[in-house]
Order: sequence, then structure tokens, then C-alpha cells
Amino acid sequence: MKRLEEVTTFRVGGPAQEFFVATSESELIELVESADTSDTPVLVMGGGSNILVSDEGFPGRVIQVATKGIEAESDACSGGMVTVKAGEDWDAFVSWANGEGFVGIETLAGIPGTVGAAPIQNIGAYGHEVSEVIARVRTFDRKDRRLTTFSVEQCDFGYRTSRFKREPDRFLILDVTFQMKQGELSSPVQYQELADALGVALGERAPLKRVLEATLAIRKKKGMVLDENDRDTWSAGSFFTNPIIASLKLPEGSPSWPTSDGKVKVSAAWLIERAGIGKGMKHGGAAISSKHVLAITNQGGATASEIYELSKMCSDAVKKKFGIELESEVRLFGFA
Repeated sequence: MKRLEEVTTFRVGGPAQEFFVATSESELIELVESADTSDTPVLVMGGGSNILVSDEGFPGRVIQVATKGIEAESDACSGGMVTVKAGEDWDAFVSWANGEGFVGIETLAGIPGTVGAAPIQNIGAYGHEVSEVIARVRTFDRKDRRLTTFSVEQCDFGYRTSRFKREPDRFLILDVTFQMKQGELSSPVQYQELADALGVALGERAPLKRVLEATLAIRKKKGMVLDENDRDTWSAGSFFTNPIIASLKLPEGSPSWPTSDGKVKVSAAWLIERAGIGKGMKHGGAAISSKHVLAITNQGGATASEIYELSKMCSDAVKKKFGIELESEVRLFGFA
């Protein structure tokens, strides 16, 4: 029986009642559809980098998406249309795109997971989100039992969310098509730390490869790039999203960014630290990363319960200090 600690970046999680690796689109659809027909609970996963499964495991069918393939069509005027199967490794795809001169995802280097998971969370980093370059997402609609393709407008993207996240058990992502220009320079640099590392002003562009390398260097410094030998990276990256709140509730001194609806996005890391949670704080085998307070890590021998309990300590402390609710960026299975 497959234990989920073997296939998740937290390296925790009990056994799956059933475990399958789907290497073809037809196999993936058949595995999901047959489970749905028999009312078997389903957990569809990619790289296991954004889930926390309880120590009791998952009482149903776990399907790891391992479909592969990249098809690119380039045009001198409109750039390239690149269709990628859901099971392709995200960081490997970013590296490939960078080498081919495709612009737009260079600041998303180093993010663990698969291409199929990227639209669900609308992954983003250092001033850019994947929705900026998505043209369409092809899915299998588990409710209507048919193939459905969504344009970028129909995906209803928002900050770390999408229609696929809002309806988590309905759409099985099969592939994603990206529309990206080609060139030697990056998208405008929108993050001050990255701009400083590159020696450019905000809004300027820099050589594509240098931006990718600088992004990876920043992420590694924060323990956000998976490393077999560094337990500070045995995590799911940022455990919480940055809260979006009314400007009147903004704590004094907090880093914040205005949103399109008149609210402000506030730094979750700042809130956690000001609430008394420090880097390196431990709870059993779980710990706050010594490099970045947003990452909860498995320092060796942690249980899923210990990781979950430490996350609750963070959110409870922020709620008590500031009256602000933290929302988990990590998907939780088997917890209240």
C-alpha cells in the first residue's frame, strides 16, 4: 500500500486506499471517471507540493498525473503558442521555455509542482502570475462527463485562485496552452528585491536567463527550492496566502499592496512574525523554516498532525493579535 509520505514534498501522510500513476490522458480520465461512478473519493495530485494529507492517509483513490508532452508553434509576430500536458514538471518547463526564448514565466522558476496544477492556484511570484500568459486550459468536466476548454477569461483567475480552485472536484486539467512572446529580454521586473539583484529599476527589463538565475537564487536563499539535503526545504513553500483586507483594518507599519477592488493585500509573513511566531520555531518534528517564516517544514520525523498544528498556531496567533484570518495555500486532506 502506497504511503503518501513517499510522494509529497512534506514527506508525511498515511496510506492511500488505492494509488495509481496515470501516464496517458485516456488512462487519467478512465481512472477518475470510474472512481466517480462508484462514489470512490478521489485525490488527483501532481508533484505533491501543495497538499498535506493526514497521518491516517486517504480513504479513496489517489491518482498521480504523469502525462508528458510539449508542443510549440512560433510566429514572428504573435510569438508562440505552447501546449503542455498536465503532468509535466513546472520548473523543468520554465527552464525549457527560458532556453527557447519564451518570455513571461521566468520569475516563476523554482516553484515545485506540475503544469496542470499551475492554473488551479494561479501560481505567482515576484510580481507576476501564470494567468498573464495562459491562453486556454483543456479539462475533463467530471460533472457533465465531457471535454471542456476554457479561455483565459473563462478561468476566472484571481490572486492565488481560479474557477478550478473554487470547484475543486469538478474539472480535471488535461493540458494548458500558453501564449508567450519570444525575445532576449524578460517581462518588466515588478519586484524590488529582484530588481536590486539584477541592478535595474522597477519596470525595466533584463536578459531572460539572468532573470531566471536571479529568481532561483532568491528562492534558494529563502529555502523555497526543493533540496534533498536541506530539511528547511521539506515543505510546500508558502503555507499561507497574503490576506486581502479592507484598508481600514491594515495594521500600522505592515507592507501592503492595493488591489483592484479598493482593498489591500497585506504580508502574511509580516503578520506571523509580529504575532510572535519566529523562524526556527519547533513543534515536534515540524518547524518554521529558519530562512522564511511562511514555510512550515518537516525537520525529520514530523507527523502530518504536527505540521497542521504548527500551522494552526500561526493562524491563531495572527487572529488574536490582528483580527485577521490567514488562509491556507496548502490543500488539506483529513483535517477538520
